[in-house]
Amino acid sequence: MPDDSTDTTATAGQRITALAAGHPWVAEARPAPGGVLLVTPHPSATAVLPAPGPLVREHLAHWAEVYEWVYETGEGRHADDLDLSGWRASDTGEPLPAAHMRDWVDRTVDLVLAQRPRRLLELGCGTGLLAHRLSPRLDGYVGTDLTDVAVDRLDAARLPRAAFVRAAAHEAEAPAVRQAMDRVFGPGVRPDCVLLNSVTPCFPDLAYLAAFLHSALTTVEDGGTVIVGDIRHAALLEDHFGRVERARDPEAADPDIAARVASAVAEDRELSFAPAAVHRILADHPRTVRMSVHARTMAYDSELTRYRYDLVLHVGPAPSDPSGVRQSAWQGHAGEQLPALLHAALSPGPVVLHSIPNALLTDVPDAVTPHDLRQALNGADAAVLLDAGNPRMLAVAAPARWAPAAAHAPVRAPVGRLAHEPLPAFVRRRLPEVLRDHVRRAEPGAVMPRIVVNDVPAGAVR
Repeated sequence: MPDDSTDTTATAGQRITALAAGHPWVAEARPAPGGVLLVTPHPSATAVLPAPGPLVREHLAHWAEVYEWVYETGEGRHADDLDLSGWRASDTGEPLPAAHMRDWVDRTVDLVLAQRPRRLLELGCGTGLLAHRLSPRLDGYVGTDLTDVAVDRLDAARLPRAAFVRAAAHEAEAPAVRQAMDRVFGPGVRPDCVLLNSVTPCFPDLAYLAAFLHSALTTVEDGGTVIVGDIRHAALLEDHFGRVERARDPEAADPDIAARVASAVAEDRELSFAPAAVHRILADHPRTVRMSVHARTMAYDSELTRYRYDLVLHVGPAPSDPSGVRQSAWQGHAGEQLPALLHAALSPGPVVLHSIPNALLTDVPDAVTPHDLRQALNGADAAVLLDAGNPRMLAVAAPARWAPAAAHAPVRAPVGRLAHEPLPAFVRRRLPEVLRDHVRRAEPGAVMPRIVVNDVPAGAVR
């Protein structure tokens, strides 16, 4: 005799599967053992071009909501030009010291001004930490941000020769951004510097990073620069989370810490990438672009100093043959005076002094911190760099304009992971929520299976 309850259950399961499969964000849905419904996202839902798909838009909207709330509460607002809301240490959750953040801002301003910009477009300007300091020193400044509160406050500040508009990082070519540049720079005039600082952690994946870079490089004028600042280095994720977990539980056994670190890396909700990921993206761009990788040289030892770096993309060919740059390996010795040692090693120039162990990450006798290098250079025309392949090594280029030559001194395979992309984990969390709501609206009271995302389409760079 047929079991009607089994038939009814099977029919309900088929209807739920069909409903899930019919959702526009789903490419395929199929039942699996254990009452699981496996779903594969539709590629259009996670696409970036020609426009962000719905799951990418939701990822960006999540960060916009986070920062809208952070800026609105203003708990770290020391002054109109020093709003440090949201800047907290990962290990303690406490606000990062204001003196450290002032140093962080000053070093970023130094990096930008070293490129000698006149017309700057900052994408993701936030509370204006850089806008307040840069706009008075430029012929024109245009800032964009995803949050209304940031744009409204900066508009109200009436900064000289500046305009602000609500736009996402990939929208450098959007009509509203172009209109703001027309007002500030002049009709049709392009920026000679595009800046994106401390924003890439909010990006969903490398495909979005590639879309931003191509847009920014298309927007900037010939001979200009694109600066991507405060990037989380993917090869240092285990170091970063290991330090966080050990600070939280100093007595934990090493295997327990290792397991927690692996879990933290897998579920990390921020984008991180190595310079090699950008190098691969640039290979597809029609313009000549030279890349330099800059170390963070603040005095205070925090995650912003240890695990982050800056990129400067120089648009256009080198002013002369880079093969004429002398390459010299570090020959530092304990007890020697660093300023005298650097002076001897950097003369005559142009020269790249490479293979300098980073004392923040390497415990060897001849290691030096990025801050100590900057201090020893004492304002000389030189740049403190990060090895493009190994973040535990530093370099110095003198004069600073030869910084891109350090990417080839010596040529080496990248160390560690290329990138950590948060979009797959976001999709695994978010898509089942969307589908449960979708099914319940169509089938009130239905017994929901466990929905598992089977696969998330890969980003553009691997």
